[in-house]
Order: sequence, then C-alpha cells, then structure tokens
Amino acid sequence: MKKEQELKDIVKERYAKIAEQGKADNAASCCGATTPSNKVYNIMMDDYSETTGYVADADLGLGCGLPTQFAQIKKGDTVIDLGSGAGNDCFVARHETGSEGKVIGIDFTPIMIKKSRINAEKLGYNNVEFREGDIDAMPVTDDTADVIVSNCVLNLVPNKEKVISEIHRVLKPGGHFSISDIVLVGELPEALKEDAEMYAGCVAGAIQKTDYLKLIEDNGFKNIKVQKEKPISIPDDILIKYLSQEEIITFNTDATGIFSITVYAEKAGEKQEKTKVELSEVQASDCCEPTSGCC
Repeated sequence: MKKEQELKDIVKERYAKIAEQGKADNAASCCGATTPSNKVYNIMMDDYSETTGYVADADLGLGCGLPTQFAQIKKGDTVIDLGSGAGNDCFVARHETGSEGKVIGIDFTPIMIKKSRINAEKLGYNNVEFREGDIDAMPVTDDTADVIVSNCVLNLVPNKEKVISEIHRVLKPGGHFSISDIVLVGELPEALKEDAEMYAGCVAGAIQKTDYLKLIEDNGFKNIKVQKEKPISIPDDILIKYLSQEEIITFNTDATGIFSITVYAEKAGEKQEKTKVELSEVQASDCCEPTSGCC
C-alpha cells in the first residue's frame, strides 16, 4: 500500500474532480470516485431528498449513510462535520441545531471548501462555517463540539486512530458522535486492496469492523453502538477491472462483506446543558451588532 501522504494526495485530487462534476455521475460510481457503473442504481448513497434541511446543490452523492438522522442534535448545539464536502450534512445539522447553534464543516479539498461556502452564503446561514484542514489534525480547539458527524470519510484517512483521537479531543465532555463509514468483514482481494481508485472509492481504505469498533473503545469512548448497518455490493462491471470472472464469482459468494455502518459513541464526562439565558445571548449576537438596534 502507498505511503500516507501519497494516499492523501490521491484522495484530494480525486475529490477535487468530483466537486466539479454532477451528482448523477458521482452517485453512479463507487462512492463517487471511480468510472461510473453501467448499473442504474447508487452503490452506497442513502437518499437525503426527504430529509429536512436538505440542500440539493450541496448533495454530491458521496455518502454511505444518514448520520445526522441518528445524531440526536439539539437546539443550540455546536456540531462539527468531518469531510464536509459541498456542505449537505452541515445544512441538515443546521436545521436541527437552529440559528442559536453553530455548525463547522472541515474538509481538506480547497474546491470543496469554496463550493460549500458559496452554498452557505446563498442560504444566508451565518452560523455555518467551513474550515480547510485535515480531520486527523483538526483546526479546532479542545472541547468545542457537542456533536460530531461524518459521512463516508474516515475510510479515506490512512491514520484512522489519529482521527478517532482527534474526535475525542474536540468533543466536549459528555458530547457524542454519529458517523457513517465503510467497514469490512473478511479480507478483500489483493487487486482491490492495492488499487488507488478503490482506495479513493471508499473500499480499499476500509478496515475490519471489529478493528474499527475497537479503535473507538481504545480511545476512551463509551456507550458505543451500531445504529444502522447495510451491506454494500460492488457491481460486476466495476469488479471486472480488477478481477477475473472466476475471482468475481468467488468474491460474491465467499464470506467477505463490505458494509456501511453508522456508529454512535459518547465522550466520558458530564455534559453542560445550555441555559435559556445563554441561548438568547447566542441568538442576539447572531442577528446583529450591539449598536445596530436591529434586536
């Protein structure tokens, strides 16, 4: 497997191209990162279109779950979205946290940051902010977030332990995360594991489900639970690029499984509930300057 920085560069280049193409092309490919499959269905993406707060222009069809649906976001929460793309999960989270809360999206692809900021400005969302940076070294101070969400991104990061550690650092005591990601049960064929396209396509970078959950536990999280799980099938017209017909049959019938899972976990500590006074102060500062008289 390639070195860590080389893998990051592959992902950054691939997702910069994805940002410039349409959702239909993205959704028809393996997590939006390979040549579109001829099959007329989405491989990993869940349908956001009926979700309150959904913004079509911000949906690039790159997810593998609906983490915000399970994230238990409350009014006034500070929410961080890891790998925020064009901003869709941030805008859904913003609907839940309200104008009195705050949403921070983090992405390391400059064109994605530009796209998400344009979308936020169009919507007039002054409490949604996008920061360029790596999620394994977040540009966020300690104990910032009440809730962290992410959608099909951790599998793209070579050092997953570092990301989990960063999540623990930036969550407030008593805060929690809900993250959708790709995991494995059994070993992938070598041709898939070693291919850069399959890495950028959310498959080759995935780790074993048991190892994934253990990383979360080893970093001090509690009340860990899988909120949703669904199998992922790779169409034969994608597999044929890597495997023979015989190998495809074996791959499709053996014990190896690729799954999208949404995992919830909490950081230890007592969560400090916001008072009504604190919430009203946030709302006031969000709508005007002290001297403007608008409030």
